[in-house]
Amino acid sequence: MTQVTQTALEIINARVPGYKDLQMLLVNQEGIIEQILPMSKVGVETHSGATLLDVVGDWISLGGVDLQINGALGLAFTDLRTENAHLLEKITQFLWDVGVDGFLPTLVTTSIENIQRSLAVIANFTALSLDKHGLRGSSCAKILGVHLEGPFLNFQKRGAHPPEYLLPLTIDQVKRVLGDYAHIVKVITLAPELDPIGEVIPYLRSLGITVSLGHSEATDIQAQRAFKLGATMVTHAFNAMPPLHHRQPGLLGAAITHPDVMCGFIADGQHVSPTMLQILLRASYQEKGLFLVSDALAPLGLPDGVYPWDSRQIEVKNGTARLPDGTLSGTTLPLLVGVQNLVKWGICDVESAIFLVTKAPRQAIGLPGIVKVQTTANLLRWHWDKQTRELSWHRL
Repeated sequence: MTQVTQTALEIINARVPGYKDLQMLLVNQEGIIEQILPMSKVGVETHSGATLLDVVGDWISLGGVDLQINGALGLAFTDLRTENAHLLEKITQFLWDVGVDGFLPTLVTTSIENIQRSLAVIANFTALSLDKHGLRGSSCAKILGVHLEGPFLNFQKRGAHPPEYLLPLTIDQVKRVLGDYAHIVKVITLAPELDPIGEVIPYLRSLGITVSLGHSEATDIQAQRAFKLGATMVTHAFNAMPPLHHRQPGLLGAAITHPDVMCGFIADGQHVSPTMLQILLRASYQEKGLFLVSDALAPLGLPDGVYPWDSRQIEVKNGTARLPDGTLSGTTLPLLVGVQNLVKWGICDVESAIFLVTKAPRQAIGLPGIVKVQTTANLLRWHWDKQTRELSWHRL
């Protein structure tokens, strides 16, 4: 509801994450939330001229935010260039249609030339999009910045990242990669053990870039040191890092016990076992310490099959992408499928699962994350069917 509506909308009997009991939401003609009141304080008459929508106990939330998405509709963000930049418009519309309000295009490890070319295209697109749509924009997902996943990763934990483009973690190398585009980089994933001096994380924080630890063999001591230096996130918990061990807690153990660190995780049932996700949620600070990501690759929105991936190929089966040698490289499942999975598997209640894809990722990058007065009503309606145990959603 980012465009001017014909009439105001009064939503009643809504469950809203972060609010107790059923609520009434009044959305004005400009698509702005004017009121949120408990139903116990709402009169019997509707607001003058407002269309009444009774959601009979369904959940109302903001759309999702995806902090790690590598591409969609056949385009990898590392393959961006002037001649295919128009595809970004289609991707932002597609992501909106699958429930995403905002996202960080994620650039995986590649050459510095490719990184800078992609950053230039994204910077130009976001500037043109702001001029075209203004701050509120139209019905499309907003680019909130860029996530650089690499190239400062541990060779032993590189996963599907091409080893020939990995770089040492120094301030000089970081400056080479960022070039003139540090202002649009929101998050960078790195392996902290590659910088024993400890100078890079404070430098990145001075630029306003959130530092996420990942593709790393860091011990818990090395991770704690990185957190003290300013790292506040962990990239795809469990994946590309040492497993939890009762005598060697490692990076993940340090992260989930730290009150100021947030871990992204993938809930496709392939990257991490549902049982381990249940352990993760029970051990962490719940919504405060975790958020969902898709880690979706370029074939997101396309059918299963074989697709190009940098100079290699990936095969997508049932939404899971692997290299020819079987290495897990990502998913092609939309972000909100993770919410549905968590509820279906009995790991989360509906409100907690919604928080993990709406409030938590926004919180991780310093954005407000709950439905509140005077915000744009980009709203999702969630319906939980107790009989089928299915969670469905659609945009209002």
